[in-house]
Amino acid sequence: MSSKKEYRVPSKDYPLQYKALLPELLPELEKVFTEENPVLGKSVDSFEGEFAAFTGTRCAIGLNSGTDALYLALRAIGVGQGDEVITAANTFMATVSAIVMQGAKPVLVDPDPRTMNLSLEGVKSAFTKSTAAVIPVHLYGALAPMEEITALCTEKGVAVVEDAAQAHGAQGPDSRRAGAYGMAGCFSFHPSKNLGAFGDGGMLTTSDAELADRIKMLRNLGKVNKYDIGFIAPNTKLDTIQAAILRIKLKNLDAMNERRRALAAVYRKELQGVNELILPHDPGGKSHVYHLFVVRTSRRDELRRYLKSSGVNAGLHYPVPPHLQKLDTDLGYGRGDFPVTEELSDTVLSLPIAPELRNDQVEYACEQVRRYFEQ
Repeated sequence: MSSKKEYRVPSKDYPLQYKALLPELLPELEKVFTEENPVLGKSVDSFEGEFAAFTGTRCAIGLNSGTDALYLALRAIGVGQGDEVITAANTFMATVSAIVMQGAKPVLVDPDPRTMNLSLEGVKSAFTKSTAAVIPVHLYGALAPMEEITALCTEKGVAVVEDAAQAHGAQGPDSRRAGAYGMAGCFSFHPSKNLGAFGDGGMLTTSDAELADRIKMLRNLGKVNKYDIGFIAPNTKLDTIQAAILRIKLKNLDAMNERRRALAAVYRKELQGVNELILPHDPGGKSHVYHLFVVRTSRRDELRRYLKSSGVNAGLHYPVPPHLQKLDTDLGYGRGDFPVTEELSDTVLSLPIAPELRNDQVEYACEQVRRYFEQ
């Protein structure tokens, strides 16, 4: 099957998603084209305020990508050469890239095999005198144990930067949302995310006004004003048109996350007890927004081929962990250093989950999974 449109159960359906939004979206886009600046227009200011309110933070700064949010966060808090930054070994490469781009050393930690997220014990074991920051990753949409991690980092005087690229709207037991626990929260608005743009984009959240001011300068070529440059810095601003689209989607984000949880419940009900299949940990409450529904099996590759042949577009996140990538930079690790991460990279499979999917599509996906294991 060459196109995701040919799948009976696609991983997501952008045309269907946007058709539902068009009545609200088109008048807003017309306003953007006729009344706003293409760069840092009113919609950017509005979206930043609304997203800050949504996350429960004082400030939000729109950027070009989630990777830029991570990189600029580390730069703005002063992380640099000779510093160490602790993060998850099983994260997407962008987390590690941001650390390396800032001249710091990534200190990778195997995740908890049950939650697939960083644990307090893992973070604690990686601390050294050179630790300057910790980046917990809310992988697959599930919050890392933020209350425990932030308490430890506060005690040690170390900054916490949340990689919340996959966890828009996730809420912990204390009702705080992803992006409100650390000194900075970093979000991606890649189209595939729970809150996705029609293109790329990112956001940094913080309640530190001084940090927010630094990020605003760093995102805009280091400008203090139009022709007064204070820093050598990139050009990484959120586009006005993307902000306008994201404003409309933000209104529906909690409902879309509830829909993801409902579909996850269908998967759990239909796949419970299937041999050789490990379902994702369910933390309860609203702390998982199911950006991905990730199961595990030693027969992952065969199962994926079977599902694709049956019209179910199951995906891989991520088959090659950062420490095993063929990079132009030596991270200082090799095969065998992170056994949990390496086992996950060989066994994880993402079953389709998106708000626009119907229950019968997910039920069909479950039927095909069961059929494979009954062979």
